[in-house]
Formats: sequence, C-alpha cells, structure tokens
Amino acid sequence: MSHPEDHSRGHGGHSGGLFPIIPPPTAGSAVDPVCGMTVDPATARASYVHEGQTYYFCCPSCKQRFEADPQRYLAPAPAPPAPAPAAPGAVYTCPMHPEVREDHPAACPLCGMGLEPVGGAPPATKLEYVCPMHPEVVSDHPGTCPKCGMALEPRTVMLEEGPDPELTDMSRRFAIGLVLSLPLLVLAMGEMVPGLPGRHLLEAVPSWVQLVLATPVVFWAGWPFFVRAAASIVHRSLNMFTLIALGVGAAYFYSLAAVLLAPTEFLPAGFRMHGKPDAPPMLYFESAAVITVLVLLGQVLEIRARSRTSAAIRRLLGLAPRTARVVRPDGGEDDVPLEAVKPGDLLRVRPGEKVPVDGVVTEGRSAVDESMISGEPIPVEKEPGSRLLGGTVNGTGTLLMRAERVGSDTLLAHIVRMVSEAQRSRAPVQRLVDRVSAYFVPAVLLVALLTFAAWAVWGGEGRLAQALANAVAVLIIACPCALGLATPMAIMVGTGRGAESGVLFRNAEALEILQKADTLIVDKTGTLTEGKPRLVDIEPAAGFSADELLRLAAGLERGSEHPLAAAIVKGAEAKGLPPAEARDFQAVTGKGVVGVVEGRRVALGNAALLADQGIRVDALQPRLEALRAEGQTVMLAAVDGRLAGLLAVADPIRDTSPEAIQQLHAEGLRIIMVTGDSRTTAEAVARRLGIDEVIAEVLPQDKGAVVKRLQEEGRIVAMAGDGINDAPALAQAHIGIAMGTGTDVAMESAGVTLVQGDLRAIVRARRLSRATMRTIRQNLFLAFIYNTLSIPIAAIGILTPVLASAAMSLSSLSVVGNSLRLRRQAF
Repeated sequence: MSHPEDHSRGHGGHSGGLFPIIPPPTAGSAVDPVCGMTVDPATARASYVHEGQTYYFCCPSCKQRFEADPQRYLAPAPAPPAPAPAAPGAVYTCPMHPEVREDHPAACPLCGMGLEPVGGAPPATKLEYVCPMHPEVVSDHPGTCPKCGMALEPRTVMLEEGPDPELTDMSRRFAIGLVLSLPLLVLAMGEMVPGLPGRHLLEAVPSWVQLVLATPVVFWAGWPFFVRAAASIVHRSLNMFTLIALGVGAAYFYSLAAVLLAPTEFLPAGFRMHGKPDAPPMLYFESAAVITVLVLLGQVLEIRARSRTSAAIRRLLGLAPRTARVVRPDGGEDDVPLEAVKPGDLLRVRPGEKVPVDGVVTEGRSAVDESMISGEPIPVEKEPGSRLLGGTVNGTGTLLMRAERVGSDTLLAHIVRMVSEAQRSRAPVQRLVDRVSAYFVPAVLLVALLTFAAWAVWGGEGRLAQALANAVAVLIIACPCALGLATPMAIMVGTGRGAESGVLFRNAEALEILQKADTLIVDKTGTLTEGKPRLVDIEPAAGFSADELLRLAAGLERGSEHPLAAAIVKGAEAKGLPPAEARDFQAVTGKGVVGVVEGRRVALGNAALLADQGIRVDALQPRLEALRAEGQTVMLAAVDGRLAGLLAVADPIRDTSPEAIQQLHAEGLRIIMVTGDSRTTAEAVARRLGIDEVIAEVLPQDKGAVVKRLQEEGRIVAMAGDGINDAPALAQAHIGIAMGTGTDVAMESAGVTLVQGDLRAIVRARRLSRATMRTIRQNLFLAFIYNTLSIPIAAIGILTPVLASAAMSLSSLSVVGNSLRLRRQAF
C-alpha cells in the first residue's frame, strides 16, 4: 500500500479496524509501530530508543504517542475480523482517494470507504479494488475507503461477476437489524398508534427489553460504521460515517445511561418525559436502531446502483469469445482457449462467429458487424488485406485471418482499459467538492453542538432529551455522502456510455474540457480523407489508350515505394491489367521516374521531368490545372519521347466528412485544417467541406506551435489527428482527439479516441460531455440544496432522528439515480 508522508493524507497498513496491520519491513526499511507505515530509517521524521531498540516514525505525532505508552503499540493488538476472501492477485484502492492502496480487502484510512479491486484489461493477472469516490485509493482486497468510508469496488471489472462481499455483508446486517428493530419500534412508538391491539400493555414492558433489542443492532449490524468512523478520526479525515457513529452512539449511550440511572436521583429532570423528576426517562433506543437499519438499507441500495455503472465494461468484456479456431500447418483445425492464441497464428472465423483477436484477413470475403465497438450499425465489407477487430461478429462468409494482436494488446482490451481508468479518474470540478467537504463535517459538528446548547438552554419540558434528539438529527441529516457521490457517479456512467458509442475518454478531465472547446484543428490525411491515395483519373493523349497508358505506368511504378506509385499499381490490378516488368529503373529526385517497360522507354512524373526530355505538355495543360484545383496529384507520362497522357491520384475524402463538418459547425466550433500537404490540395479539400481556415505546408514539428498560438489567443483548442506526426499537437492541445484507425502513438497522446475514426463521433462525444457535466451540476445542486435546507430544519426540531436518517439515504439515492439517467440518453 502506498501512503502519503504525513497524517494529513492518512496512514496505510490499516484494514478498517481499530488497530493497524503492520506489514513486514523490507530490506533497509523499518515499520512505524504506531500506524504501521513502512519508513526509511535514513529519512524518518522521528526516532525513539526504547529498551535498547531504536524505533522510527513517519511523523512526530506518532513518536509522541509511542513515548506516552510504548507497550500499547508493542504488545500484540486484538486481530480484527478476517476480511472477505480476496480475488487472487487483487490490489485494492479507494475510489475517492486513489493514492491509498492495499494488497488485501480493507477500509480506506482517510475516509473509511471499503476498498475496491482495480487493474488493467482482461485477462488481468492482478485484481485491484478502488474506492468509487476516491479512485486514487487502491487495495488488492475488498475493504472500505479510509477517506469516505465507502466500500471499495473492483477497478478491473470481470465478465462473470461474483458475489459482492460488501453487498453480502451489508445485506445480512440489514436483514438481522430489521428483524430486531421492528419490535423495538413497536415498543417505543406503539402506544402512539390509535387502535393498536394491546397498546396499553406496552407501557408495562420494562425498558431493559429495548436495551436488549437495540444493542445487537447498534453494535453488530452497525459495527462497520463505528470502525470507519474510528479510522476517519485516526487519519484526520472526518466523513459521513463520523457523523453517523456520533449520532447513533449519542442516542444509544444516552438511553443506556437513562435505563441505568432512572431509579436514582442522578438523572436530571431535563432528560425525563415532561421534565418531571418522577416521570420515566425519554429513551432513543429505537432511534439508534432504526437509524442504523436505514443507513444499512441506503448502503445496500447504493452498492447495487454503483455496480450498474460497470455494466458498459461488462458488456465490452462479453464481446470477446472464449475460444478460437486455429488452422495448423498440416491443414487441420483445433478449437483452443483464447489465451493460447499467439501472434502469427492462422485462425478461421466461420459465419456468425465472433472474431477472436485483432488481425488481417488472408482469405475469404464477408461483412463484419463492428457496431459493438464503433457504434456504427452498418456491417463493414472485409476482403484479403482488411483488418479485423477482436469481438466483432462475422457475417455470412468464412474468413481466414492471421492474428496480430492478442490478449491485452487487442483494441477491445485497450478500450476496456481506457474506460476503467477514465471511470476512476477525477474531474477538475471535483476539486471544488473536495475543498467544500474538508470544512463541511467540522462545520456540521459545530452546528450540532450549537443545536444541543440552544435547546438545552431555551427548550421546554424535557429540554435536555429534546436537545440531544435534535443534535442527533443534525448529525444524521448532514451526512455528505450525496456530495461525495455527485461527481464520481456521473463520470463513471458517462465514460461507460461513451465506450458504447465508440468514444473513449482517457480521463475525467478530458470529459469535462471537451464541452468547453471552441476551436477544432483537424489534420487532412487520414482524418478528413481516407489516408489511402487512390487512382481517380486517366487522360490518354492522342495515339494511346487508357489501358495501355495505365499498364505501362504501373509496370514502371512497380519499382517505386512511393504511396502514389502503390495507388497506380493497385489501380491497374483492379482493372485486370497486370503490370509488366521494368528495366533500367531510375528515380529522378523531385521529378519522377524513368525506365524501360515492354521494350519501350517510359517516363512518369511532373512537367519538369518531361521538359528535361524535350517533351511539351501544352495539349494537356488545361486538364492538368483543373485536376490540381480539385486537390488531385497529377503525373504526366511519356512513351518513347512522346506525350502519352496523365494519371491523377487523390486521397478521397471520407464519405462521412461533409456531414461531420456540418454537425461540428452546428456545435459552434471553428474548424481549422492544419496539414503538411500543398496549399492547392488543402484548399481544394477545404472548399468541398466548408472548413473555416486552412494552414498548409506545415512541418510535423510546427503543428504544436500552431496549437500553442491559438491557445495564446484565448481559444480552447481541440486537435484531431491520426499519425505519429500529430502526437505533439495532440499533447499540446487542451483536448487531443485521436482516430482509432491511426497510430498507437497518436492514441496515447490524446485525451479522446474515436474507435471508428469518424469525425461525427466528435459530435457524440461533445454532446456526452455536456450531458455528463450537466448531470454533475444537477447532482451538486441536489446535494448542496439538500444540506442547506435540511440542517436548519433538523436544528429547529421538525425532523426526528429517524426521519433524518431516511432523508439522508434518499439524498444519496437521488444522486445515484440522476447519474444513471445518462445510460438511457441518446447522443
């Protein structure tokens, strides 16, 4: 478990009980005997010699406590209850405080929440648990968050979800607490119910019966709340469980004192009914028990609701098949577990089956449904050379594929990993919540004390008992659970919803910033265009046919590795014109290529190349200029010293780009194209798409400077690109958007990845960003307005402790329910 350096952030080694679990020290290290933290003797902030042994401490306050009573910390402490069985290799973290990590189930020492598993993409070798509200708190076993007391949840979501130990424990405590609290409620309140049979007999039931019924509810069913409250005090991070424990404890111990002291003169009249010395004491056993049961009910409902936030990840995990059909070198085929597939294996995907891993089609044709990953409903045609993604569904044809990426390297695993990490990240708006929460609980304690004092001084008959009840109501109603859940719940649901739409957010900050962007910079090649040059036009000169011109040009270009050459060769193959062999091939830098094809001297390049050979191009000059104005790259051909014609190659604009640009303009974004291509080509593409501004002929290293200049002008810049050359600009922008069809470097540099590489997904991502931030603001409003209104109502005595407990649980559930609405919205 990694720990902060001082008590302001909390100690580690704590499993949620009252005593630290001291881990064995590593070589060259020591263990603080007070808090169990591992410290380096060379950098320890304090030390103390006791009975000839030197002990090292993480801070002076630990040393002071040790000096006062060394035996307390050296004697074996009572072992806390054994934690729930942990998943093999798990690491747990607090969802609210991800810097707190454990290798076993525990409570977060800072907020008391149970730690939850966290980890990478499946198949995970180490399951970790994280706090749903403080994802920096991590442990490898279930437990509670030391900052907020919430139960930790798995950061690695598993496909087959086993029983939640926290939910099982809380449900059992709730059920038993409810059984004992119902008769207690009847005994305490039954005489107030008109027409209740035997109502007069209830007054004869001795008060110790209430004590017997309430004690197991408070100290067994409610024991986790006291454990988490103790941890919050030890680690100086007061939270909702601090208030609950104080409220329930005050009600119970007051009632206990009243039962024990009732026959004596030691119980003041102010604690008796009607304020008379001979009146029976006012008991609040039912309040202590019912508050405990209601809080347990709230915990059960909240844990169930939080588990629904991982549904998106679980659906993604369900896409991967369990087995793959491997084709052996001898032609035989075997079904093997997916984990046994290695890069380079030849796999067969039959009709209706899921593609097991990422790879390339080597044989066969089919349409593959990729909607579960990309969000696009139309199946994609696949042929030899096409890429396949693991988890997608094959159509009616049989495909033979070669595996390239397996296990945690597949796109599906990458998606699951990104969504998991994004769900546990913290949005910038959370900083405001953290600052408010730091002062909130102490302020509530002060209000509760003032409430007790005011009622004790100015109350009427039984004023001391009423003062205690109202102070307890203030403590219970003000629990800040809803405030803490407001942001994390919305982030978890929003990022999961984005994954289902083919939009991956790297972290919560990206989700928050995207909706603020006012300028979108786009690269041309691979973003607006397909990134694959294609032969689009052939214009033969007099005396030559189009097929003859293409066959000779393709034969010459077979010796070139230039992308334009590949486009001409593919164009010839598509027309059934196999390129001939070329001899004496020569590349002329900056001009083109020359060689001998089928015994004929062929030259292919720009006008300067033909001019060097004394060939005039006037006859094709008008067509040449027209094609260039359309953004096409034109090459002139000459055969045996005669002008043979021209060939035009272009990088086609994506079919979806015009619609995407229109939708982005509707979103109020200014769109700027930044490209290294020629200005003529770039402006032609910009005119067709209606792009606002073009910055052409930009070197890769200068793209980041363009982004920086726009930022200095006060613009919130989003940058969309797909190549290695775009990575610096993606990192420089306020929010980088990578095409999922591009390079891994681009995706690692970006805050958002579009799985399908379709710019229309930016519109979906922006709408999702706005909806998520709107939900966060709604949640914060609900939490703030709830506490603002409820605390004074409880202080003036309108709310009883029981009603306050019910209202507190409902406030948390309202925030959870409001966040879950994002799952049903369309983007």
